[in-house]
Amino acid sequence: MAFDAGLADWVAEAVAPIGTVTRKRLFGGAALYCDGIAFAILAFDALWLKADAESDAAWDAIAAPRFTVERDGGKIQSMNYRRAPDATYDDADALRHWAALAIEAGRRAPPKRKRATTRQAKAPGTR
Repeated sequence: MAFDAGLADWVAEAVAPIGTVTRKRLFGGAALYCDGIAFAILAFDALWLKADAESDAAWDAIAAPRFTVERDGGKIQSMNYRRAPDATYDDADALRHWAALAIEAGRRAPPKRKRATTRQAKAPGTR
């Protein structure tokens, strides 16, 4: 999976009136955050925007496919991200509209829980 750095720059520029966009590498792609809120991923040369039960109707209305990936063993995993409409690739107003919907979905998402560590402290000199 790869991402287009030029697309990431375009998203950051277009979404700037809403907030500051940052990115983080993610399995060969990138996760995009607006003021710390996860709202998009860049993968397979496409922009995927966060969705949730509240925004699904808007995404369904434009027949935006869900992000899916095939895992080892042929298992298909779906994530709650939708492919951005074609207009978002060259129309900043369209991108801001759909990004705002995705940012709101990100705000509604429950906070991620910290993983408990399974390692216990060892006495010095022990393995």
